[in-house]
Amino acid sequence: MRNASVVTEFILLGIPHTEDLEAMLFVLFLSFYIFTLMGNLLILLAIVSSTRLHTPMYFFLCKLSVCDMFFPSVSSPKMLFYLSGNSRVISYAGCVSQLFFYHFLGCTECFLYTVMAYDRFVAICYALRYTIIMSHRVCAILAMGTSFFGCIQATFLTTLTFQLPYCGPNEVDYYFCDIPVILKLACADTSALEMVGFISVGLMPLSCFLLILTSYSLIVYSILQIRSAEGRRHAFSTCSAHLTAILLFYMPVVLIYLRPTPSSWLDATVQVLNNLVTPMLNPLIYSLRNKEVKSSLRKVLHQLAFLPEQL
Repeated sequence: MRNASVVTEFILLGIPHTEDLEAMLFVLFLSFYIFTLMGNLLILLAIVSSTRLHTPMYFFLCKLSVCDMFFPSVSSPKMLFYLSGNSRVISYAGCVSQLFFYHFLGCTECFLYTVMAYDRFVAICYALRYTIIMSHRVCAILAMGTSFFGCIQATFLTTLTFQLPYCGPNEVDYYFCDIPVILKLACADTSALEMVGFISVGLMPLSCFLLILTSYSLIVYSILQIRSAEGRRHAFSTCSAHLTAILLFYMPVVLIYLRPTPSSWLDATVQVLNNLVTPMLNPLIYSLRNKEVKSSLRKVLHQLAFLPEQL
């Protein structure tokens, strides 16, 4: 990607209308960030340490936890850096990197939720053939595919954004580099590119959401055919955590990218929830309603508690 502009750096103005709240926001966001990293790391340790959890569903949950650790790490360190009183300047290359990795990880998660819905569909609708259909090879291909297509989508959006000339204002009215706020600074007509970006950002999540909706429609139909109430309850409980996580993921996407009249303050607030709060809640969502994960977590925490004594 070639930089043909005179702008060599951008200034992140932060979350709109939060002047004089830097100290409070620093403590709040740092807490969210630490809990996000710790929660997802514990989920990873719980799954890796328990052979009972070495199944396709938990394999994909491991990848989701990895994404949830890296996703807030795209914007949070720089945000915490300037909230602590340091420079708000970010280099041109740093801005490009932020935008690319934000959309790479976001798109990867979007594809991953779709794969996880397919996994639940196979587990419930084709239970007897589940291990054959969801073999190790198939799981590896699906996991790599989510990252591959996420990379393609992110590369397209980043190239689309930074092929424009940036030759004047460099103040980003946001707390990190994202497509809508960066396009406002371009020294060219962005209407056509905004439309292409709007279609691209909207079409990909919509396609994934429709596939998820199709999977869960078939899942619900299959569950309703189960005669025992206990069987239906167990089947629903395995899907409820995933559905909750999907809603938390898609609502911010719709509010930020698919609204006709954007609002910088609302977008920033929703984006913070999407970047920090949702990745922090995912470990709770997937562990509170899952007895196997809770049991494995207790063992991990017990081992960690006795680790200092052994040392």
